[in-house]
Amino acid sequence: MSNDTNQLAPSPFFIVMNAGSGDKDAVQREDAIRSVLAAGKRPYRLWRVSDIRRLPEAAREAVLLARQQQGTVVAAGGDGTINAVVREVLPSGSPFGVLPQGTFNYFSRAHGIPLDTEEACSLLLHGVLRPVQVGLVNQRPFLVNASLGLYPKLLEKREVHKQRFGRSRFVAALSGLATLLAPPPRLVLALDDGAGSDVVHICTLVVDNNLLQLRQVGLPEARAVQQGELAAIAVKAQGVGQLISALALAVLGKLGEADAVESFSFKRLSVKPLHGGRRIKVATDGEVTWMVPPLVFQAAPDSLLLVVPRSKTVGGEGG
Repeated sequence: MSNDTNQLAPSPFFIVMNAGSGDKDAVQREDAIRSVLAAGKRPYRLWRVSDIRRLPEAAREAVLLARQQQGTVVAAGGDGTINAVVREVLPSGSPFGVLPQGTFNYFSRAHGIPLDTEEACSLLLHGVLRPVQVGLVNQRPFLVNASLGLYPKLLEKREVHKQRFGRSRFVAALSGLATLLAPPPRLVLALDDGAGSDVVHICTLVVDNNLLQLRQVGLPEARAVQQGELAAIAVKAQGVGQLISALALAVLGKLGEADAVESFSFKRLSVKPLHGGRRIKVATDGEVTWMVPPLVFQAAPDSLLLVVPRSKTVGGEGG
């Protein structure tokens, strides 16, 4: 993938803000955004969305105005919010910016975008555009990962616990541990990457598009996402002990050493459950939805034009 950059023109920003993302006060975040853009004398419009069901509507309106005025669409929120806005931005070809406000912020961190709202907003004024890869599952975009099996279950439980106990990494970690201590689901999947097919018995399949996440867990496919490919992680653990062992190795950055884990890179992967109903739950960037198999994973043919720091390359390395 090309790393060519272009200076971002002084055009207006159209900001879709999830008022429920992150653990800081939404009013303070909004004030910080308005203050930085006012000081930079940059025109903008901001949609403050309290009901996440309205995110697609606000994103469509932002994209329409951005196309009319040669502006930049900006998502203010976590990976799920960013995903919702990208679904509207990607087909338009409009420039895209991020103001990270979530729990993990893998997409923002992978591309060197500051987590501080004022610093990230300043980046919008002074950054450059770089094309970044977007993954697709049945044409639905994902920026970090898409998964089925245990991981969507974990995400659903985590959301319940966050609503009850608050949005923090500590709550997310405890929720994940509680889910892992329960018997894992069992999936029988037919996988076909075009070069051959295989039937696997696993508890979860994760398709990753995030260099930072792959590096953190220690998988050799980390570079695949910079070469137009995606990385598949199949967890074959059939019991709690194997799952905990794989998780411990992931935390240590040695997931590739786990006996119960198989990983590989691909250009296109077809996944078909051999048992179960006509639909299957799939998580894309932390948001769970039902999809009709077969599931087809591949990189989007068009890149996302992302506002990034001048001194950063994809993956957060100095350039």
